[in-house]
Amino acid sequence: MAAEEGVGTTATFRRVYETLKAELLHDSAFDFNEDAVQWLDGMLDYNVLGGKLNRGLAVIESYKLLKAGSEPSEDEVFLACILGWGIEWLQAYFLVLDDIMDNSQTRRGKPCWYRVPKVGLIAINDGLILRSQISRIFKRYFYGKTYYVDLLDLFNEVEFKTTSGELLDQITTNEGKKDLSKYTADNYRRIVEYKTAYYSFYLPVACALLLSGWNLDDYVQTTHILVEMGVYFQIQDDYLDCFGDPEVMGKIGTDIEDYKCSWLFVQALARVNEKQKCILFENYGKSDPACAEKVKALYKELNLEMVFSQYERETYENLTSDIEAQPNEAVQAVLKSFLHKIYRRRK
Repeated sequence: MAAEEGVGTTATFRRVYETLKAELLHDSAFDFNEDAVQWLDGMLDYNVLGGKLNRGLAVIESYKLLKAGSEPSEDEVFLACILGWGIEWLQAYFLVLDDIMDNSQTRRGKPCWYRVPKVGLIAINDGLILRSQISRIFKRYFYGKTYYVDLLDLFNEVEFKTTSGELLDQITTNEGKKDLSKYTADNYRRIVEYKTAYYSFYLPVACALLLSGWNLDDYVQTTHILVEMGVYFQIQDDYLDCFGDPEVMGKIGTDIEDYKCSWLFVQALARVNEKQKCILFENYGKSDPACAEKVKALYKELNLEMVFSQYERETYENLTSDIEAQPNEAVQAVLKSFLHKIYRRRK
């Protein structure tokens, strides 16, 4: 039954995308010619679609849980879908520009947008268009609602935190290539919290809270829990990049070769002796597969698999305790739903 409901929600969500796209392609605020309409049509499908849509769908699921047993109306679900697509549009904007900065080759099994013939650095403007379209969508559907200003402020705040986290990541990686000792636990935590946690975990729930008519200032502890989940999620990603099964994950990890400020590297750096430190520094960030294997062997020698298991167990226990301390049972249900999805995930 739950699976069928999930399929139905996804289908509803996808239909709302088509509505929003059609409205944007015929936005009366700008006189698009046919070439521009065709470009935007293809650009939106290429960049907004194609992912798992987890962040957007999480808005709908969270909103339904916050309703605590009363069935939301079609109009309410429609608005929840729009907020979900707002997050997916934000994600697309981040990824288009992120891929250019990282000189990436592929995204979601396809060439990065800027790598597509005839696109190139036009992708920078496309990223800016994606961000501006969020404001157009929200003005159409939420202008005049009591939470409209709070909604705009929420997206602006999360965008600020995420782009600032990206700045930290870029600077730290550049410095790390010269001096790997810059990859500290404090720097890692700061990057992950701001680059990933707020827009991936906090934003979907915050959207659902606003749609429910609740004040975000009353849920500071909820924010803290969601950010901690986001950090845990990224640490899982870092672990799976090295120790996960590529067939299950659908990709081969490259954090070692790419000089990433990874949780595993930070943990290793805190545990190595001088000999092991030399091995780590000599082989990290090299494209040679033999170098990557030496780093992985060192991670195993340092028992980082066990370190991660202990971290995961303690984090789960702490998060569960914090969730159960929340006074609102509907909020507890939302947080438990998020934790259940990510605990001990393998991809």
